[in-house]
Formats: sequence, C-alpha cells, structure tokens
Amino acid sequence: MRWSGLPPLNTLLPFEATVRHASMTAAAKELHVTHGAVSRQVQNLERSLGTSLFERQTRSLRPTPQARQLAAVVRDALDQIDAAARQISQHTPAGPLTLSCEPTLLMRWLIPRLPDLAVNVPDVTVHLSAGGGPIFFERDNIDLAIRRDDFPFPERVSRTRLFAERIGPVCRPDLAARLTGAADLTGAALLHTGTRPQAWDDWRRITGMKAEPASQQTLEHFYLTLQAAAAGVGVAIAPYAVVRDDLERGQLVAPFGFVPDGTSYHLLSRQPPEQDARVRQLTAWLRAQTTQLETDSDQA
Repeated sequence: MRWSGLPPLNTLLPFEATVRHASMTAAAKELHVTHGAVSRQVQNLERSLGTSLFERQTRSLRPTPQARQLAAVVRDALDQIDAAARQISQHTPAGPLTLSCEPTLLMRWLIPRLPDLAVNVPDVTVHLSAGGGPIFFERDNIDLAIRRDDFPFPERVSRTRLFAERIGPVCRPDLAARLTGAADLTGAALLHTGTRPQAWDDWRRITGMKAEPASQQTLEHFYLTLQAAAAGVGVAIAPYAVVRDDLERGQLVAPFGFVPDGTSYHLLSRQPPEQDARVRQLTAWLRAQTTQLETDSDQA
C-alpha cells in the first residue's frame, strides 16, 4: 500500500471535530452522530497509532500536543479536498448565507441597504446575525462575518477588505452651531460607548485636539450613544459608516469631520469567494456598497 502509515480514514472526521471542540459531545452534535460513535472512532484511531491522543479527566477532555499536531494536518487536508471538490462539482450552492455583523453597523448601515441587495443580487438570500469579536464559523453556524481588525483574525479564513474606519465627533445641528473649535467641547457633555470606551482618547490622540468636558455619560452600545446624540444629550464619537445616513438626512452633524483610526473592516469567510457563487456575488455587492465609504470626503 502506498500510504502505509495512514490510520483508518473514517476515524479522522470525529477526531478532528473532537480536538477542535475539546468535547466528544460537541463533536457528535456537529457530525449528527451519537457520543458513543465518536468515542469508538477516537479509540480506534488511538489503537491504530498506538498512543493516547487525549488527557481524559472527570469533566474535561484535553488534546495532547501530538493530537493537536495531527488535527491541524487533518484539517488542512480536509480543506484541500473540500476546495478541490467544490471546483469540480457541477452542483450550484443553494440556500441562504448566514452573515454575522457587528450590531451597530448591522442596524445603521447594512440593514438599510438590504432592499438594494434584493434588487441587484436576487439569487442570494442572507440571514443576518448580530455579533462582534472573534469568529467561530462552525460553532455559531455562520458562513461570513464582517469584523473590524482590532483583534487577530484566524489564520485560515479568507478575508476581503471592505473599508477603513474613520471616527469623529457628532451631535445635533443646533449643538454643532456652538462648536467652532475643540475648546467649545468643554461646555458640552461627552457621550462614551461601553463597547469602545477608548474612542474619545483615540480621537484626541489622532487629532491632537484637547477636550475637557463639562460632563460625561457612558451608554452600553454605539446605537444608544448615537440615539442620545440625536436627541441632543451631548456629543458622541462615531464611526463614519454608522452615521453616514444620519449626516445626509441632517439629523446629525460632524463639526470636526472624520479621521482614520488605523483599523479597517473586512469580510471574513470560511472559503475563498471564488469557491461559492453566492459568496462571490455577496462580496462583490458589499465591495460596491463600501466603495462610497472609502471615497466620501470628510463631512463638515
């Protein structure tokens, strides 16, 4: 036999899933089999290799370093097989795509543009999921995610840059009329966001402007902070993408414009867009939509 060192191939999927989840129960759920079936296959693999692959404790299962090494190789091999199969397959991917997006960007930028998606990409159905931070495609059953690169992305995901993040103070027009310079912020209430508490500090650092507020208030999410700004409660720091529509409608004003903060948003997917026509079309649509964010001049 050419591959004399190969273990039983039917043991590799249960093994890889068990290592990834550090749980046979979770692996069994993913593979739609019983816990006992996964356990038997892992034991068969261990017998074939002549070594234990997991440290079994009362309520935990810890892969050994050798198990992690083997699982990484198995995962890469499965990815290559999957990619090759997709390239030669005559089947057109069907069904909806699940897209995870950071909540404020989802509510204030993406959802208002869904009618355009329905008109221009009618063959693609998207299920939306609000989420931020690290991405777990298999665990959360998502196909794509829009994330800001303020944390490390997984190595094996496909990524498409969408737009640069730009931030700036925003407030109601009547309040903006009194803000002729950063010094005028001393008489205003500054609104902070719990999910990005350093936003004002970032803006001060980038612009060199100083602002010692009369008062400060923190709200849990950006969309609450922006609602407070629109109600005249104070001045909020906002990403341009999530307030662009409010600026066009005149509900908010950006008296000092927007500056890049050094981060960008990306579309992340398990597979490269060219391997799935739906992902390819959705990626192209998102790139077309975000081009405007990249080319817009600073708002005054």
